[in-house]
Amino acid sequence: MGSRTALDSDVTTVGGVLTDRQPLNFHTLGLAGCIDRLTAPLRQRGTVVHWDTPHWGIEIPADSASLLYQSAREALSNAFKYSAAHTLTIQLAAVDHGIRLVVADDGTGFDSDLATCGRHHGYGLRLMAVAVQEAGGAVDINATPGMGTSVTVTLPLD
Repeated sequence: MGSRTALDSDVTTVGGVLTDRQPLNFHTLGLAGCIDRLTAPLRQRGTVVHWDTPHWGIEIPADSASLLYQSAREALSNAFKYSAAHTLTIQLAAVDHGIRLVVADDGTGFDSDLATCGRHHGYGLRLMAVAVQEAGGAVDINATPGMGTSVTVTLPLD
């Protein structure tokens, strides 16, 4: 318990879904800080988390930040529940007239075709994709059994 901080207990897992007990505060923590809080359970189990955030100076509207946060929560929850990843990389970067979030792991992967069309799997990913598409964005899920998973969410900023 020596490496745990007071903030670690603020993020819990309920049925494998990462849940932050604290209210979202994009103003104080920024989007990356809010997402980073969600990685505490993964770090506690030994997953190494790398960040790449070359989005300096980009103002992200609250609705877009919220959607990116919820997308990250879904991807990180899936990594926590299923991936057995040793390393996780999160990228938040400005792209042509938008912002891109990538959550990638080196875990067990899965068959993305089955996960998005099966009767008992992939509901979280499908709901995430619908919400992002309704906001004018795009979702790309790249997963292969034994080769890890990468979830990319791109949202327009104008």
